Amino acid sequence: MEKKLMNTDAAMGSPYQFEGKLPLKQAIPLGLQHVLAMFVGNLTPILIITAACGAEDFAGIQVSLLQNAMLIAGVVTLIQLYAIGPIGGQVPIIMGTSSGFIGVFQSIVNIMGGGVVAYGAIMGASLIGGLFETVLGAFLKPLRRFFPSVVTGTVVLAIGLSLIGVGVSSFGGGSAANDYGSAENLLIALVVMIIILVLKHGTKGLTSSSCILIGIIAGYIICAVLGAFLPTTAVNAEGVEFTKAWVLNWDKVAQAKWFAVPQFMPVKPIFDLRAIVPVMIMFIVTAVETVGDISGCIEGGMGREATDKELSGGVMCDGVGSSIAAFFGVLPNTSFSQNVGLVTMTKIVNRFALGCGAVFLILCGLLPKLAALVSMMPQPVLGGAAVIMFSSIVMSGIQLITKEPLSARNMTIVSVALGLGYGIGSNSAVLSGLPELVKLLFGGSGIVPAAFVAIILNVLLPKEEN
Repeated sequence: MEKKLMNTDAAMGSPYQFEGKLPLKQAIPLGLQHVLAMFVGNLTPILIITAACGAEDFAGIQVSLLQNAMLIAGVVTLIQLYAIGPIGGQVPIIMGTSSGFIGVFQSIVNIMGGGVVAYGAIMGASLIGGLFETVLGAFLKPLRRFFPSVVTGTVVLAIGLSLIGVGVSSFGGGSAANDYGSAENLLIALVVMIIILVLKHGTKGLTSSSCILIGIIAGYIICAVLGAFLPTTAVNAEGVEFTKAWVLNWDKVAQAKWFAVPQFMPVKPIFDLRAIVPVMIMFIVTAVETVGDISGCIEGGMGREATDKELSGGVMCDGVGSSIAAFFGVLPNTSFSQNVGLVTMTKIVNRFALGCGAVFLILCGLLPKLAALVSMMPQPVLGGAAVIMFSSIVMSGIQLITKEPLSARNMTIVSVALGLGYGIGSNSAVLSGLPELVKLLFGGSGIVPAAFVAIILNVLLPKEEN
C-alpha cells in the first residue's frame, strides 16, 4: 500500500519538478502566482505605445488590443512550455508583451508622426522581425559564444535604464497630461509604490508575489475615493477645461462587452523600412535577452545550465510568438524577466502549474470588460508600479553581469557599452550630423548601441588569462 502511494506521488509530480501533473487545487494558485506577477507588465507596453501614437485614435480598439494581449500571452506561454516541434524550449518561462521594445517603438512613432499608421508600421515590423528571430533561434548554437552573461547582462541593464524615464513620466501623470507633475498625481503614484514595497517585503506568500497587482487595485480605489471629494476637472493656462490624469473613466467598462471573440488584425500591418530596420535590430537584442532569461531561469530554478536545445527552442518561440502577436495587434511577445525572478526565488518550475496560469490568461482574453478595466488605469497608478517593475529589470541585468567575476575586461565591456548606449539614448542630438539610417538605429532608446558595442567588444577584447 505504501509503495502504491509513493508511485502515485511520483506520477503526480512536485512543484519543484518540471515534469509531472499536480492536483488542480495546488496547480491553479501556483499558476495564478505567475500570472499576477506579470499581468500588469503584460499590458503596460500597449498602454504606453497607444498613448504615444495618440490615445484618441485607439478609442475604439484599445480594449481589443488589451484583450488580445492577454490571449496571445497565454497561447505563446503554452507553446514555450510544451513546444510544437522545434518551437518552444520546454522551459518554465512565462511569455508576455515585451517592455524592451518601448524605446524603439516610441522613436518610430516620432518619426512617422503617430496615429494608427505608425502603430500599423510597428505591427508590420514586428511580423517580419519575429520571423527573423525565429531563424536566429534555429542557428543559435554556433552563435551562442557571442552572448556570454556579460553581454546579456549589459543588454538587460540597458533595457531597464531606458525604461525608467518612461515609468517616471507616468509617475507624474503622463507627459501629455495638462496636470503633469501635480501634487495629486505624485502622491497617488507614491502611495501605490509604498503599498507595493510594504507587501513585497513585509508579507509572504501570495500577497508578496502579487504585490504589484494589489498595489494597482489600491490605486484604483484611491482614485475612486478622491473623485468623490476633489474636483475632477481643472482649467489650463489657455483657459480650456480638462479632466485630471488620475480620474477613472468608467464609460469604457460600461460600453465593453462581457464576452467577445478576439479580433483578428484590429490594426492592419504596414511595411515601412523606417520601422522594419530598427525593429529587426531590436529582435537581435531580444534574442540576447531571452538567452539570458532562460539561462537564469534554468540555473536559478533547476540548478543546472540551459541546453542548446532549450535556448534555441526558447528563442524560436519568441520569434514565432511575436509574429502571431502582430496579426492580433499585439506588440512582440518575449520571456518575462519578472517571472524568471519568481522562479529563482520560489524554485517552483512545474510545467502544469505554469500551464494553468497560461489558461487563465487565455480566459481573460475572452472578457473585454476586464480589458476595459485595465485600459482606464490612471497614469499615476501605472507609474507607481512601472518605476518598480522597470527598476527590477536593471537589477536583473546587474545579476547577470556579476554572474562571472568582474574582471578588467568585463568592466570595460559594461562601462563602454552603457556609456555609449545610455548616453546616446538620453542625448540623441549627438547623432544629428549623421545619416538618417544611423540616427534611426542608434538614436532611440540607447538599447541598440549598448547591445552593439557589448557584442563587438566581447569579440575584439582579448580574453584574460586565469
